[in-house]
Amino acid sequence: MNPALEQSYFTVTEQPGQPASRIQLEMLEARYAWAAEQAREKDVLEAGCGAGLGLPALGRVARSVQAGDVDAENMRAARAVCAGHANVAVRAFHAGELPFPSESFDLVLLFEAIYYVPDVRRFLEETRRVLRPGGTLLIVTVNPEWDGFNPSPLKTRYWSAADLLAALREEGFLARVQGAFPETASLNTWALGLVRRTAVALNLIPRTMRGKALLKRIFYGRLKAVPPLTGASSAPPMLEELDTAGSHHHRVLYATAQKTL
Repeated sequence: MNPALEQSYFTVTEQPGQPASRIQLEMLEARYAWAAEQAREKDVLEAGCGAGLGLPALGRVARSVQAGDVDAENMRAARAVCAGHANVAVRAFHAGELPFPSESFDLVLLFEAIYYVPDVRRFLEETRRVLRPGGTLLIVTVNPEWDGFNPSPLKTRYWSAADLLAALREEGFLARVQGAFPETASLNTWALGLVRRTAVALNLIPRTMRGKALLKRIFYGRLKAVPPLTGASSAPPMLEELDTAGSHHHRVLYATAQKTL
């Protein structure tokens, strides 16, 4: 078996019912609202789908959705979440080995997972192969240049705006990278950022999503349970163009890459 398929990502993945802060829920809802806008009546593939929280939103508008992950517990959760959607299927696969025929999809998604992919170049090659001419790859990832950035213990590599643009363009995509969820400057956010950076430097951040819930309660106030997303009332985020200089105040990067004809 591929070693990556033996790695458990369940404890670092957002799960249904898990406590989450308001900003965490907004970011989760926004990325799938953004994808759903572009998925209508299309054949969609989501690699690294995690617990499948966005699959109901995609299944509601897409012609078909294929999704997969390398973690067995995540896939069980994903299948339960999308059980009522006949046009959604979940199976095990690695992002660098997409088990689908060439030119099968109009839209490919990789959301908050690129930093777990061992060989991103191989994933991009595979994505170009399975996309139809004119098809689109959407990537959403935390911005590692954001002042409040906290790395996952299971990461392989984090990608800056410049890194993403370079990799996508080298693979032949027509690409752009935008920033979302800027952190506004204030004394409170500065102090919060200092506390976060200190905790990261001293290795005090819990390694699991469950462990992080207590810190989120302290930093962000009352938490709410993560719901499966229907997409019925969610709105895509406000996006700002980023150049190769990147950004230190946007929390999230949104990359759009079109397969040229």
